This record gives sequence, structure tokens and C-alpha cells, in this order.
Amino acid sequence: MKTQLKISKTSKMPCGSWSLQAISTCAGSVIPFTKGKLVDACSKCYATQGFYRMKTVKDVRINNKEDWQRPDFEARMIAYLDTERYFRWFDSGDIYKVALAQKIYNICKKTPWVKHWIPTRSYKFKKYLPIFNKLKALPNVSVRYSSDSIKGEYTEGLHGSTIIPKDPKDFEPSPEFIREAFICGARYRKGSCGPCRACWDKEIPLIAYVQQ
Repeated sequence: MKTQLKISKTSKMPCGSWSLQAISTCAGSVIPFTKGKLVDACSKCYATQGFYRMKTVKDVRINNKEDWQRPDFEARMIAYLDTERYFRWFDSGDIYKVALAQKIYNICKKTPWVKHWIPTRSYKFKKYLPIFNKLKALPNVSVRYSSDSIKGEYTEGLHGSTIIPKDPKDFEPSPEFIREAFICGARYRKGSCGPCRACWDKEIPLIAYVQQ
């Protein structure tokens, strides 16, 4: 029996996504030497709340953790992407194995007609950087290293996304932020991307998401 891909469809995004269970595959979400304390940006992770807690949703992510290890995973993903133009990796979870990062690279390279968006905190671990650098070199891939801040803090030239406070009074943007940042407007569209594709655009160095 042929194994079926489990592609997530979120109401916000204009495309499908492939996801894993949050936190348990997100080593970069944990502050080192704190016995599991999460960084600020992950402390109230949306992917641990609401419908993400439903068994059917969890089952998809549990399935995916096994499915990517199957020999035909790359071929099935490429076949799915045949008619797609945009794709997001990880609306929950993260890259937690070098072998997974390598398979994602292979898929992205073989689907140049698709714009891939890959948010990640796994850049904190040196073992992933060689593959991340290869992914970033592909013209159809936007790899966004996520800042741990919820106050708009980020490292210029490193982070591709950050979170800013909902109340403008709580945020004083730096000159670098003003120059580089694209502020996500989904809050004006009931949480939807609408026609916006900024997250997939390699020419935009920083996406700022407004804290929920």
C-alpha cells in the first residue's frame, strides 16, 4: 500500500505545509542549561494551543516524523509539489535531524518552480549550517532564522524574522529595523496572508510578526 503524504492546510496560508510536533522537535526553542525553559518567542507557542492539541492534528505530525525517514519520501514530496507554486516547511516543529535537512534540500533543489519558506531555530547548532547554507543559496528558497525575542530584537545579517509587541508604545525600533523590516499585515486580514508573499521573498531580509 502506498504511503500518503500528510500535508497541513492552515487557514492563514495560501499553500500547504509539512509539519512536525512542536517543542519535541524544536531543540532551538530551549534555553541552554535551564532544564527545558523555553525562549520568549516559544513560551506561548501557537502550535501547542487550540486545534493543534486535537488528536487528529497531533497524529499527522507523529506520522510525519516517521514518514520522512522512508526511502520514497523525497519522490512523493516532489510529486505533490508538481502543481504547487508556494510551500512552507514547518508551521509547527523544526528540523531536528541532519538527514531531514538533507532531504529537504534535495526536494527544494528538484522543485525550482516552487518558492519554499523554511523558518527555523536549528541554526543554533553547527551541524546544520552546511546544509542551511546550501538551502539559502537556492534561488527558490527563503530560509529564515527566527529570533528568540518578542520585543523586536534580532541580529542583523543573521535573523530573518522576529516578533514585535502588539502595542506600538512597547516598541522602539532601531534604525536597522526601520530599514530592513517588513511588518506582517495578517492581523488586518483576520490572520490570513491574503495576497502577501513576503515570507517567501528572499529580497526581504526581515519579517516582523506582531505578537498575538
